[in-house]
Amino acid sequence: MSISSTEDTPAEPVQPRLIPHGVLIPFVLVTALFFLWGVPNNLNDVLIRQFMKSFALSRFQAGLVQSAFYMGYFLLATPAALLMRRFGYKSGFVTGLLLFSAGAFLFWPAAIIGRYPYFLAALFVIASGLSFLETASNPFVAQIGDSQSAARRLNFAQAFNPLGSIAGALVGTVFIFSGIELSGSQVAAMQAAHTYTAYLRTETMRVVAPYMVLGVVTILWAVLIAFTRFPVVAGEGQAAGESHGRFRELLGYPTFLFAIVAQFMYVGAQVGTWSYFIQYVQDSTHQHEKIAGYLLTGTLGAFGIGRFGSSAIMRFVRPDRLMALYSLINILLVAIGVIFPGWVGLWAIFLTSFFMSVMYPTIFALGIEGLGRNTKIGGSLIVMSIVGGGVLTPLMGWISQETHRISLAYGVPLLCYCVIAIYSLMWRRMQIAETANQH
Repeated sequence: MSISSTEDTPAEPVQPRLIPHGVLIPFVLVTALFFLWGVPNNLNDVLIRQFMKSFALSRFQAGLVQSAFYMGYFLLATPAALLMRRFGYKSGFVTGLLLFSAGAFLFWPAAIIGRYPYFLAALFVIASGLSFLETASNPFVAQIGDSQSAARRLNFAQAFNPLGSIAGALVGTVFIFSGIELSGSQVAAMQAAHTYTAYLRTETMRVVAPYMVLGVVTILWAVLIAFTRFPVVAGEGQAAGESHGRFRELLGYPTFLFAIVAQFMYVGAQVGTWSYFIQYVQDSTHQHEKIAGYLLTGTLGAFGIGRFGSSAIMRFVRPDRLMALYSLINILLVAIGVIFPGWVGLWAIFLTSFFMSVMYPTIFALGIEGLGRNTKIGGSLIVMSIVGGGVLTPLMGWISQETHRISLAYGVPLLCYCVIAIYSLMWRRMQIAETANQH
């Protein structure tokens, strides 16, 4: 009988822990933020349709909801990074939640005044808070554990974002949509009876209650985080005078620079797809707005399933390869949606949410990989690229308005997925070259 020595057996590689010991409570509190900011993101999709009714807006004008929202991300991401560079991630969480809450409460005076620009201002304040939250949360989750599991950990945390998106779309469909859609003759009759203005005001006031609840919840969460002890992660707790990195140094990271472009395109594709999804349903299949709202909720559910699924798949498949495959699938699906408007195109667009789910956290994790002391400012620039949602969404509205075909507007997300596919396929080669140049 022979006894094999354990020394002769090669040791299996140890999988790094997804969540390290001692950081579970901060990780849970921060992961909940991904849920919280998903709610207003997809309440916007309902607001676009609601404001088209209550303020009699064109599709392009309604698309300015996303412009105001994502301009807040663009303008506040760098100040958020500078604040956290000095005071740490926790300061970013608390500041972001307080701004988020303030913007939600501003919906009340905006509704009383009854002017569209005041709602845009409130959305800008909300987005300013979300800019702090995203600038802090993404790198915090990526850096809180082993770098090898960063993309998987970020995908897991981001998986709770679509749950917030589903909640936002569902709350908007149930509590904001009245289900009343007037024909031209009904509008004329109400105008003649001098009741149309009262109807529009009632429709406008329906948006207030969900945002008041959201404001209260975010204040409570800010208090919880303020009184919780957070771990020090890379780049925090540095001595006075120690370098925090420089913007100029980021020019030496091609994978990071390409990540900014890819994220701009991704957010434009995601926000544009969902912003006009209700309109696509109604134009292509002539369904009621509430049915369209429930279909929007369904596609967000597919997005959530994709997020949780991709986190599991990444244990076996490299993140860049998985994103490349999903990008190519979405190119095909969106092309079907553009060419075959109707139920076939609708279900194709519906399915894109599942495959887009992997993209935001993966682009972010791949983009900040290897940035070291430049992680905070690099992360802030990737968050700034979220402005793609505010640029490409009105572009889709303009295309739809000019061509009178919402399906053609989906050519914009089609182009975006082409760019993301190129980034995914090139990332590994660029990263190897980048590492060689640094050594």
